[in-house]
Amino acid sequence: MEIKEILKEIITDHIPSGREVEGSVKVKVLFEKSFDEVKFDKLGNIIGKKKGNEGSFKVMIAAHMDEIGMMVTKIEEKGFIRFTYVGGIDQRILLGQEVLIHGKKIIPGIIGSKPPHLQEPDEKSKAFKKEDLFIDTGLSYEKIKEIINVGDYITFKRKPLELLNNNFSSNALDDKAGVAAILCCMEELKKFNFKGEVYGVATVQEEVGLRGAITSTYGIYPDIGIAIDVGHGDIPDLHEEETFKLGKGPAIALGPNIHPKLYEKLKSIAEEYKIPYQIDPNPSYTGTDAWSIQITRAGVPTALISIPLRYMHTTVETLNTEDIKLTGRLIALFIASIDTEFVEGLKCFY
Repeated sequence: MEIKEILKEIITDHIPSGREVEGSVKVKVLFEKSFDEVKFDKLGNIIGKKKGNEGSFKVMIAAHMDEIGMMVTKIEEKGFIRFTYVGGIDQRILLGQEVLIHGKKIIPGIIGSKPPHLQEPDEKSKAFKKEDLFIDTGLSYEKIKEIINVGDYITFKRKPLELLNNNFSSNALDDKAGVAAILCCMEELKKFNFKGEVYGVATVQEEVGLRGAITSTYGIYPDIGIAIDVGHGDIPDLHEEETFKLGKGPAIALGPNIHPKLYEKLKSIAEEYKIPYQIDPNPSYTGTDAWSIQITRAGVPTALISIPLRYMHTTVETLNTEDIKLTGRLIALFIASIDTEFVEGLKCFY
């Protein structure tokens, strides 16, 4: 499948944090085409395993499949629905959004609030608070109560949009783009003889605390962990050093969360094979699955690769599909280049 088709396929799965098992059917099907063995673990992570020609070391590639969403907190007597957030939603984008409420059946709705004509003067210059917003389904209170309950999940109704120059916009690209990169990596690996075992993991509950990476890493206990996530893409209102350029390749992280030998190896592979890349200096906690991977059990040598993404945590997240392909190719070449000696050498940092 072309990368755009993969994205369109897995974006149609609605996977808010905590609802991954019932929402990740298409992700699991695609993993089954790429790995020899695929399973759910007890938390709901999808774990694929592919065995190389020789060697007993394990490489884990992880990207979270969960997305930001909402949850029903109250059904008012006039039929309007109040809600809270699941994950870090940018509340400025909520008003006017189309949503899907996952009750006994899926019910469409729209997010509304007080119109500007009826707002107080000081309200007009402020972003709406969560308490000011509600969902209108068009149903009566009595009918809604038959279908929807407090605690039901809510997701955004959004169709992907192909932009010019291989740019692609949609909700939930954070981090289904990373899941797509894992699939690209496994496709690339078919071209190589590689050693060890490769585990691809679509992790759960990253948006609410990096939880899936904790349990999956604990179970696999890999010799090397590589997290794939998204990094802030370049836009006019941000400093250049805070962002990454779309279409210029993945960003390779370095810093305390990253094993220096993995950083150097990824960088040298990119340079050897003329893969464009960017540098992502992270002086502390990266806020990604890489953090959970690194500190699991007695510790795991960890790398982080980020796909540049604009408008993070909105319904119009935007990336360049070439960056996903380059991410998959870089990781595949890395895996194909390592052996037991390299893995053993990670036990010494320098």
